[in-house]
Amino acid sequence: MIKSIKKFLGLRGSASTVIFDLIVYILLILVFIVCLYPFWNIFVISVNDAQDTLKGGLYFWPRIFTLDSYKMVFRNSEILHAAFISASRTVIGTLFSLTFTTLLAYAMSKKDLFGGRIISIFFIFTMYFGGGLVPYYMILKSFHLIDTFMVYIIPGAIGVYNMILIRIYIESLPAELEESAYLDGAGESIVFVRIILPLIKPVLATITLFTAVGQWSSWFDTNLYTYKNSLKTLQFVLVQILNNYDLGTSKSSTQILQEVAKMTTASSDSIRMATAMVATIPILIVYPFLQKYFVKGMMIGAVKG
Repeated sequence: MIKSIKKFLGLRGSASTVIFDLIVYILLILVFIVCLYPFWNIFVISVNDAQDTLKGGLYFWPRIFTLDSYKMVFRNSEILHAAFISASRTVIGTLFSLTFTTLLAYAMSKKDLFGGRIISIFFIFTMYFGGGLVPYYMILKSFHLIDTFMVYIIPGAIGVYNMILIRIYIESLPAELEESAYLDGAGESIVFVRIILPLIKPVLATITLFTAVGQWSSWFDTNLYTYKNSLKTLQFVLVQILNNYDLGTSKSSTQILQEVAKMTTASSDSIRMATAMVATIPILIVYPFLQKYFVKGMMIGAVKG
């Protein structure tokens, strides 16, 4: 039987090794199911008829398929505008942060940088100690960032942890590459653009994924630093819907409840699930394109660190 399993799965080694590999595979499959099933169940509820969902017993597949919940979500102008704000802050915020963090990491990677050690300590200090929420709010207010779109962008322009990852990656590159470029008359900008950037794509992809997920998933800063409905993000609107749906206390909830009353194939639960799917799927689509760079970037940074 062990030989048949080895042949079927393409495993090699002794019987004990095959058994160990099988146990590992089984555990990984169980972890995969545990992580995937809640997401799948949300999707099933979001595409199932609301009246049928009330009967219960809906686990793996919709009994009565309908897209009415998604139609209502996409008909809601507030949700669509919030999705636009979330997408805008994700794209602009990620590019902004990646640019300034990479430039800082390149400067910090220079061993001859004057006061480099003190500057490093200064940045690392900010990772462990902060002034608190109220002083932070006052600083943002003094720079006139409160209730503006740039409050999503400027405060996250520099990520110290991301800067350390990029700096470590740059330091792992052969120093001879830069030295040969300098001998050929290249300046810092040429070295950075033509030599360093192409070689650090893996770690840049890793940082891009970190930053994009953080920007897309963020909602608490919306709650603290913005008051205009035109600046509300999709995640914040989703939190409002999840918290206030049954009571109808928020503007978003009231609008959607009025639409729900006109349709029998959608309910508060189905619309909540549909909104959650709309807020989650876009960032999941990005990961496969960055996966190969993500793994390589994390491994090199971890080994060097």
